[in-house]
Amino acid sequence: MRCRLLTLIAVALFLPAGIKAQSSVTLRASVSETVNISVLPNSIDADVINVGNTVRLTLSSTDSPVIRVPLVVRSNSGFKISAIFESKTAVLSQIAVDDVRATGGLVSPQVVNALNLKSYDDPDTSQPLFVASGPRVSLGGTLNSSNNALQITVVIRLKPESPRESLIHLTFAATPESLIQ
Repeated sequence: MRCRLLTLIAVALFLPAGIKAQSSVTLRASVSETVNISVLPNSIDADVINVGNTVRLTLSSTDSPVIRVPLVVRSNSGFKISAIFESKTAVLSQIAVDDVRATGGLVSPQVVNALNLKSYDDPDTSQPLFVASGPRVSLGGTLNSSNNALQITVVIRLKPESPRESLIHLTFAATPESLIQ
């Protein structure tokens, strides 16, 4: 009995010396980079298909040679927006960003001034056209929150000789872009 008691005391004294208390825990997690674009509801006379990071507009006729597209952008990372113009009869003369504004308090305060915008005169429409890029837009909220988006108005100008009854397809695509190279 005495032997067992001495063994128990020895284990009780020497075991804690071999066990170190863990003083810190490191937890690493990441959130998927998300960019979502849409067109401001009821803002343009076109068939609009919004699918996450892509907006496709189909205009069947244009009374005006100027088309204004108010894009709504939400992102939790840097982003890049490109445009594709397709038409068999209408000819694109210019694409440019006309206006940029924050929609509320959950928009990053530096995003408007940090945007990289591009405009084109007589652009080559055989390839996607870079429209804009910038840092994270949304500081919180969801993809449906009204106060966490950036509204970017893109102006499309058609050549005056373009037929009024032209079928035009405009596709805007947004992709996450890491600002750290």
